[in-house]
Amino acid sequence: MDVLIATTGVLSPGPAVEFTRHLLGEGGRVTVTTVIEVPRGFLDTLRSEGWHPLTEEFETDDSDDAIMQRYVEERGKRLTDPICSALRSAGVESNAIFREGGDAALAISQLAEELEVDVVLLGATRQIFDQSAWESVSARVMIESGRPVLVLPPGAPDPSEQDPQDEP
Repeated sequence: MDVLIATTGVLSPGPAVEFTRHLLGEGGRVTVTTVIEVPRGFLDTLRSEGWHPLTEEFETDDSDDAIMQRYVEERGKRLTDPICSALRSAGVESNAIFREGGDAALAISQLAEELEVDVVLLGATRQIFDQSAWESVSARVMIESGRPVLVLPPGAPDPSEQDPQDEP
């Protein structure tokens, strides 16, 4: 089974890894992703200020595309590293893909289609069963991706820590 884990950095690594291990099976593939929106004024700010958060090697003659790509890579790595590290510690190999865009649900759905994953695993960042939930990334991925979606609530319990006596 191929699994796409989408995170904004708030998805708890423990439950995500355990659910992924249960879903993965033999020969499965895990991809971890995040979608980074580059603020509109970002490039102007970088060019006008002496402070450059990307790297010490920032060059003022770097192309806008190169600067944005570096920003997406560095921010994406920071957001996906906790999940990738936890997967690695559990003996699960993964690949990280970072996408730039303003519509996270669309980018996640498109990546799920591109990779032909079997399931998308993501975290809920707000209560899922209220009126605004249908505008959430989680709900839109459920609707738009056409794939099974596993949504972990914030603070989801780690299934490996469940007491066997609590099972039905």
